[in-house]
Amino acid sequence: MTRDFSKFEQNLTHLDSEGAVKMVDVSTKVQTIRQAEAAGQVRMLPETFEAIQRGNSPKGDVLGTAKLAGIMAAKQTAQLIPLCHPLPLQKIDIELIPDPHLPGYQIRAMVKTKAETGVEMEALTAVSVAALTLYDMAKALEKSISIELIRLLSKSGGKSGDYMVK
Repeated sequence: MTRDFSKFEQNLTHLDSEGAVKMVDVSTKVQTIRQAEAAGQVRMLPETFEAIQRGNSPKGDVLGTAKLAGIMAAKQTAQLIPLCHPLPLQKIDIELIPDPHLPGYQIRAMVKTKAETGVEMEALTAVSVAALTLYDMAKALEKSISIELIRLLSKSGGKSGDYMVK
């Protein structure tokens, strides 16, 4: 049985008319300023949070390492996500915000470029890898750390317009 994907071709940009995966051709699109912001959180026991805040982790600088990992990950998104275009990133900003009420950390990433396609995946990848690195750096203190609520907060630029989470 063959499936006809031709009626979906307009909406499913990463599939051709036979349903095969393809990379979107952005060569005719105009370069514009694109920006995306993503967030997530890492929840842990109060003792783990306090140890990280005091700089008492067996693996060293938990927050600095997680921030650097997030920056590096954003730059490698096209290597990790099969159909993402490699993009020249002009700005990557990662914040790991202590949240004693979780307890844990809120992670935010903002990525900016001037390109033919957006940077939503780069921002989401930055948050994800920063969170994974925070877990890796703190797992000697606690194995039950939870990575939660990774999501796109906003994007601007491009044909589809702006988006902001409500």
